[in-house]
Amino acid sequence: EVHAADVDPAAVRCARGNLAPAGGRVYAGDLFDALPDALRGRVDILAANVPYVPTDEVALLPAEARDHEPLVALDGGTDGLDVLRRVAAGAPGWLAPGGCLLTETSERQAPDAVDAFTRAGLTTRLAVCEELYAHVVIGVRD
Repeated sequence: EVHAADVDPAAVRCARGNLAPAGGRVYAGDLFDALPDALRGRVDILAANVPYVPTDEVALLPAEARDHEPLVALDGGTDGLDVLRRVAAGAPGWLAPGGCLLTETSERQAPDAVDAFTRAGLTTRLAVCEELYAHVVIGVRD
């Protein structure tokens, strides 16, 4: 069973087109507010593609990102972690025991992102792929 949510109507339309063949469901709304209550405590994998660019750095992004992506998909607030913190705080109520939350962040933000997951009560680790310069925070509900 696949469920997805997004606040951007264009992203919702795109996700519906991609998930329909697999029987997935897509909801429009802000983070967990969009999901059916019946999913509380039942989610095995929660992958959150949160914006993590600090507000002051959005203008410095390459034009292909800055000019073609909705601001809501890029701007993560003052330090870039506003949405990540909201996701981390809400995730334990949605995750099944042993369920995990995954989200990408930057190398610079990784320590604070790990801290946000840990403060939410998740058992946390950082996965790094040097080849792709990718940093993924993984939090597991005990």
